[in-house]
Amino acid sequence: MRKALDEAYKAFEENEVPIGAIVVKDGEIIGRGRNQRETLNDPTAHAEIMALRDAGQNTGSWRLTEATIYVTIEPCPMCAGALINSRIDKVVYGADEPKFGSAGSQLNLLQFPGFNHQVKIVGAVLEEECKALMKKFFQKLRKKF
Repeated sequence: MRKALDEAYKAFEENEVPIGAIVVKDGEIIGRGRNQRETLNDPTAHAEIMALRDAGQNTGSWRLTEATIYVTIEPCPMCAGALINSRIDKVVYGADEPKFGSAGSQLNLLQFPGFNHQVKIVGAVLEEECKALMKKFFQKLRKKF
């Protein structure tokens, strides 16, 4: 999770919502990503999507079976769908996302019984640090206005 937080801090420095993610397989980081929606003018440029894209490029496959993604904030519905479609094995996240969380806060898409793939979920890893970074970002943003 510390490496995902490193990505989140990069996003913070780029004035992006500070969410970071890494994909790990066999003990190696195979993908990295951070929120880049503002930088890329791309509504799909969430940390998880960017990390999945990087992992796919680095491995030569969109199938990320036996891989784990570490993300600082609970995945949204779009990211949960991408995680399911990538066949990722497990999601480890830092802090809950009370508005859009799709690993249990609002709904649990990752383990929806009608889908052909279920994703294991571990939450609240370095939760306080992940929350604090988000809080710091939004306080900084509010001071601008």
